[in-house]
Amino acid sequence: MMMESFLYGMSLHVTVHVAPENAVAFFEAFIPVFEKAKDEPECISFEVYQDPEDPGTISWVEDWTKSPDWFAKFQITKDYYKSYLETTEPMFIKPREARFFRKLGPHYLLKVTPSLSKCSRDPYCPESP
Repeated sequence: MMMESFLYGMSLHVTVHVAPENAVAFFEAFIPVFEKAKDEPECISFEVYQDPEDPGTISWVEDWTKSPDWFAKFQITKDYYKSYLETTEPMFIKPREARFFRKLGPHYLLKVTPSLSKCSRDPYCPESP
């Protein structure tokens, strides 16, 4: 991939499929990586979604200031991904789906709104009561 095509960074869209009964175990392995990745200086945003009709279908979108080549060489190779991948990949009931998209720049950027308040009703949130 040409570096110029990622002048504004990139967006990584990932979907994984685990058995619904493994969703909690998946999030237990995922949350520590999510917490570290979202705090990386090159990470613009990181948002996670779950299919309400199939709790084992989990998707996320990661926006980064860098290119897919950078991500493959410098981000996904960080030590904190190793345990997550070893734990979660055997849970997959379908192949992981992942696609990189190039960001088109400020003209195509919607205003970012403040995040929702604490996740008191979310059973997967580490801050839930």
